[in-house]
Amino acid sequence: MSLALQTFSSVKDANAALQAAGTRYLGGGTLVVRAANEGDVSTSSLVRVTDPGLSRIAVADGDVRLGASVTMAAIARHPELAALAPAARAVGGPAIRNMATVGGNLFAPAPYGDFAVALLALDATIVTEDGETPIEAFLASRDTSRAIITAVGFALPKVESFRFLKVSRVKPKGVSVLSIAVVLERTADGTVSSARIALGCMADRPIRAIAAEKALLGCKLAPGEIAPALAAAGEGVAPITDPIASAWYRAEVLPVHLGRLLLG
Repeated sequence: MSLALQTFSSVKDANAALQAAGTRYLGGGTLVVRAANEGDVSTSSLVRVTDPGLSRIAVADGDVRLGASVTMAAIARHPELAALAPAARAVGGPAIRNMATVGGNLFAPAPYGDFAVALLALDATIVTEDGETPIEAFLASRDTSRAIITAVGFALPKVESFRFLKVSRVKPKGVSVLSIAVVLERTADGTVSSARIALGCMADRPIRAIAAEKALLGCKLAPGEIAPALAAAGEGVAPITDPIASAWYRAEVLPVHLGRLLLG
């Protein structure tokens, strides 16, 4: 089966073409092209956009805007995005990071999509031609979305506030057993005043560990104080089972790795 490739200079024209049955958007191609090569016949046509604005990184006044075509490699080497470099480097090996995009990561099914986990913890906003959508709402409805993502925006975290961990069996580029991203705000004495915890592989898409977030509030990052949060980490999760790990195993090791991440 052959694939048709349509190239557009504007997102508007590409959005119109994307409404046709059997058509998918081509970003970096790390998943959609592989699926086609492995015999996926559900896609007959690919759409891509050459607008240079989709590859732009803007950092100003504490806010970040990443074009949907920005690659993981570009994020990892950007001097003002050092806090996010661990999450970007968690996506595959060098060849994959040179292709994998921000927009594509948001659609990647578990066990892929490690950077989307980071974006969920960062409370990112998803931008399309129709407007802006909070990332949680976008992830909940992404399977039916046909609009091309143009950018994501979020507040730049302090290096000490953002933490990311990917657990894999094959390092450094293996797919995830699980991934965890945490954004913490603490008072002068080290007490947690706000927390966002995002999990990968704990469902078919990134989800928040809301019960653990609530349990962390008012705590200091000491083993005894974070124990209730670790106990609550598995509430509401539905881990995937794949050749890498079972759902049971993922649920069992989640509090262990979350504890290591919180304790530094």
